Amino acid sequence: MVTRLRTVRLVLWDIDGTLVDSGGVAPDAFPLAFERTVGRPAAELAAMSGRTDQAIGLEILERNGFEEPERLWPDFARALAEALAELEPAMRERGRALPGAREAIAALAAADGVVQSLLTGNLKPNAAVKLGAFGLLVPELDFEIGAYGSDDRDRDALVSIARERATARHGQAPEQTVLIGDTPLDVAAGQAGGARVVGVATGLYDVAALAEAGADALLEDLLDTEAVMVAVLASAEEAAPA
Repeated sequence: MVTRLRTVRLVLWDIDGTLVDSGGVAPDAFPLAFERTVGRPAAELAAMSGRTDQAIGLEILERNGFEEPERLWPDFARALAEALAELEPAMRERGRALPGAREAIAALAAADGVVQSLLTGNLKPNAAVKLGAFGLLVPELDFEIGAYGSDDRDRDALVSIARERATARHGQAPEQTVLIGDTPLDVAAGQAGGARVVGVATGLYDVAALAEAGADALLEDLLDTEAVMVAVLASAEEAAPA
């Protein structure tokens, strides 16, 4: 269904470290998924920060001796979604929505011509679990036009996917795409997709690291809603794709 709106900016939020802190629970889903998929514990895991669930899962399978991990990926993905859903109560107990996240989403929703969604390495069902656990699965975020780790293992491909979905839904291409994230890999994904990037130092990386990665605007956190609005709604021309 095409819903025609004046879409000037498509704002894409990262989830982990930007909107929510899962309290260290979410990574536990990967060894659970591995064991349920292949019937034995994983001897090795993989780096996770800023990567897609698909890239992480495939690397774990490969590190544990599976030469064609893509063949096992559909089963692994199902097991990963089931495992995270089971861990949701612990995540809700130990994690939190990051301060200012709700207010920033609400303020941007009130701005003329802004459509908000998600760009995350999470599988789509896992994105819903994480947002739902902390009260952020809200109508202001158009969940259906987002781009997820289910869509591509390469995070750099996701901005284009989200933009295409937004265009199909609203009948016009956004004039500017803005990605808000907390890691250098978020910055790289935004640059690869031609998005303006707002780096938020609410995760593992400080402002200096995000600046070095090439973020177009920088925030220490989301607490100052006015500062978030200024950073996101800056009128700079959209960067050309890398």
